[in-house]
Amino acid sequence: MEDLPETIDKCLKILDENMEILGNIEMKLDDERENELIPNLKLHQLHDMVEDISESSKIKRAENNLIRRQSGDF
Repeated sequence: MEDLPETIDKCLKILDENMEILGNIEMKLDDERENELIPNLKLHQLHDMVEDISESSKIKRAENNLIRRQSGDF
């Protein structure tokens, strides 16, 4: 029973490491999708896309800052 807290701590560390890896993979996939070119866009579609990308990057930056603050790296 005394080993249970240690086992839980080890499991949480493994989970944290995997979450970071999965988060990095997700960010790379998102970056790849954002870099795709779409031909023959109309001006309003281009404007909407730029706004979406801007909002998305703000959200990603906020998420990364939150993760850093929670992990104590900030």
